[in-house]
Amino acid sequence: MKIGIDTFGCAHGKSGLGSYLSSLSAQLKNTDENTFELFGSEIDRYTYGAENGLTYSSVKLPDNRSYEKFWHYAFANLFARKHKYNAVLYAAGARYLPLFYTVPGVAVVYDVLSEMYASEILESKTMRILIGLKNASRVIAASHFIRKDLIKLGVPEEKITVIYNGINHSEFYPREDLSPNLLDIKPFAIKRPYFIYPSQISSSSKKHVELIKAFTIFKEKTRLEHRLVLTGTEGDSIEDVKNAIMESSCRQDIFITGFFPHESFPLLYAGSDGCIFPSVNEGVGLPVLESLAAGIPVACSDAGALPEIAGDNAVYFNSDDIMDIEKAMEKLALDNILRKKLKEGGIEWTKRFSWEKTAEKTIEVLSEVAAR
Repeated sequence: MKIGIDTFGCAHGKSGLGSYLSSLSAQLKNTDENTFELFGSEIDRYTYGAENGLTYSSVKLPDNRSYEKFWHYAFANLFARKHKYNAVLYAAGARYLPLFYTVPGVAVVYDVLSEMYASEILESKTMRILIGLKNASRVIAASHFIRKDLIKLGVPEEKITVIYNGINHSEFYPREDLSPNLLDIKPFAIKRPYFIYPSQISSSSKKHVELIKAFTIFKEKTRLEHRLVLTGTEGDSIEDVKNAIMESSCRQDIFITGFFPHESFPLLYAGSDGCIFPSVNEGVGLPVLESLAAGIPVACSDAGALPEIAGDNAVYFNSDDIMDIEKAMEKLALDNILRKKLKEGGIEWTKRFSWEKTAEKTIEVLSEVAAR
């Protein structure tokens, strides 16, 4: 069986979806039964799977969404037949898909589509994605929350398989030997203690502004030395977030790092006093899992897939209630008994998640559609 893996739409490894594909492809190895070939922009030749010796086929296209979308509609099936794929994994299945398939296609949906296309749900762009998903051989949803959203949008229930993301436990684990005062992560030096929120600054549903307001109240109320570190690429909400920081009385304790190298995240997590994750439409919540595995307490929104992902191992709050977020921060900062409980529970909980399991289940789905 020869499997093609589409790398288009994964932000060249600099997004949650890019991190997913990097981690998944690292688990794929060619055998007598299965061979894997990645394809996409030439710029990604060494972004995914190169460490495993997987082959890569370059598609000559401008690095432009419109060109890439058109290529999937017009040429993806021809490309798959030419390369003799038995099935294709479309990693960015909420963004780039053929409308119809002459080679079996499996679409990975990592996003909540009703949120992602909220302002254009009836427009042609969204309808084309939904047609592609409905016609796909199978759809892999990264959580049951995403699965329910897809069903609501009309994707056949019997086509959807839930496969959770994994955790690389060799990277994300508790670290006890860190400096108590300063964490030196090139090119950053972050003074402890601090809270982190690792998420793209992409929309109001990420609730960065509410978090900043809650953090300001937390600082004024407790007089603690904590800082707030916001990591992630800057998107449409960046000006609102920067304005909220400028209006804060503790603006000097709030930091925006921009894109943060994935290889540095384990140390950033481990050095923090907690992960505060207020996003309300998360379909995956991978940073929450990574934080739990790193042994730091988590406080997060009670919406989206986060309760499903974190189980009983987080402090939950209403992201529209600034005082509720602030109370969660106080608990993480001041309640040592709760911190110990969350740390121990989170480490045990995340043992069930691994990229090996994610890869195995994904290969099973691909094998099933290729055998039809």
